[in-house]
Amino acid sequence: MYCRGIRGATTVEHNEERDILHATAELLSTIIAENGLSPEDIAYVYITVTNDLDATFPARAIRGMEGWDLVPLMCGLEIPVKGALPLCIRLLVTVNTTKTQKEMNHVYLNEARVLRPDLARR
Repeated sequence: MYCRGIRGATTVEHNEERDILHATAELLSTIIAENGLSPEDIAYVYITVTNDLDATFPARAIRGMEGWDLVPLMCGLEIPVKGALPLCIRLLVTVNTTKTQKEMNHVYLNEARVLRPDLARR
């Protein structure tokens, strides 16, 4: 068994609680589906947001998902680099798996596709 990281990012249109929670849940659900995972496979999820998102903690969205009550979650702020993509939520999902790093499916949604066009398939 290996410990692997799966990256993902998305954006919201507004700094509103509803938008942040919906986008976070959508991103994590897509990562889980694309990689055939369950909460039991997850070591932890590290969540970051750009400093223009302060309406809620995105981890609240994950805590509300069935089976995620025991998965360790941590939120943080992205480094405020000038010209960086605004209104962005990023996830680093660390999983226990037998898959290789090349088999991990990273997910970039909405405007976050520009962050890693080589990995964005949507």
